[in-house]
Amino acid sequence: MTLHTPLCDLLGVRYPIVQTGMGWVAGPRLAAATSNAGGLGILAAATMTLDELNDAIIDVKSRTQQPFGVNLRTDAPDVTDRVELMIEQRVKVASFAMAPRADLVERLKAGGLVVIPSIGAKRHAEKVAEMGVDAVLVQGGEGGGHTGSVPTTLLLPQVVDAVDIPVIAAGGFFDGRGLVAALAYGAQGIAMGTRFLLTKESTVPDGVKDFYLGKTVNDTLVTTKVDGFPHRVLRTEFVDELQQAGRISTMLRALRNAVAYKRYANAKLTDMLREGLAMRKAYDLSFGQMLMAANTPMFLRAAMVEGSLSFGVFASGQVVGMIDDLPAVSDVIERIVKEAEATLGKLNV
Repeated sequence: MTLHTPLCDLLGVRYPIVQTGMGWVAGPRLAAATSNAGGLGILAAATMTLDELNDAIIDVKSRTQQPFGVNLRTDAPDVTDRVELMIEQRVKVASFAMAPRADLVERLKAGGLVVIPSIGAKRHAEKVAEMGVDAVLVQGGEGGGHTGSVPTTLLLPQVVDAVDIPVIAAGGFFDGRGLVAALAYGAQGIAMGTRFLLTKESTVPDGVKDFYLGKTVNDTLVTTKVDGFPHRVLRTEFVDELQQAGRISTMLRALRNAVAYKRYANAKLTDMLREGLAMRKAYDLSFGQMLMAANTPMFLRAAMVEGSLSFGVFASGQVVGMIDDLPAVSDVIERIVKEAEATLGKLNV
């Protein structure tokens, strides 16, 4: 067992550690810091316009000469333009929060990018592997944001046994012991979100970081009241209110958020409707679930950008209860590597 895995060669990185593309969190500063420290930083593009994504890519390239990635949404109306931009800018990795379309995978690979979708079930891993993706990021139920119900310790070996491409483990990782455990299961690296959110280079407001640091492993819950999909977030009074909200108030809130998002992103109503209908078709959503999709970006923005502890939604893995500091990204990665090496040394005795 070694910390240098085939994934490192595939990505062109020193260590098999990936920073996930968290909306409103994974910006140029965090992504570049991760790549400079030997991991793979990933920009969160879903909350950016095409022009903002172009600027963010240029910003990352001004901060690091190391490989980095961009996280995409398959159902974005301009996803094809985003793919072409990434090819033109020679981005190393394209990651997807949802299953990508086969034509997008083909175009990205032809353009020289490594394609890594995130999945939460064995059948999803098998499906994207058939498309020809280069690796899969497997997130167990402990992970923050959109998540499934199967814990990492069960999902990870399932997927490793089902596909013959590199597997990246996510959900519950924060230290070197976890990295070694993931390697023992057959993964070739780990991905972390909450751990990287709670670093100096994260642009999340200090008050929000302190809020996270005060939580335990029991202070998260999985709710479908944000956007209709299972979503692991910190338990707050606002989330409890969402949990108890009736159908009418839920729809009215979602409609307000849709209008707010249109204003913020300078998006065309026709594009938003097209995106919503695409999601409805792809994921067999009800009209209500389609409308609720507007909640996620605005709730997260209230938390991660505006720092609102009263009206924001805080995506978080259960691992939040294991984190009690705000180190620099380089310190996080150095610490994980040293602890992993020490753990491997003990196992070899």
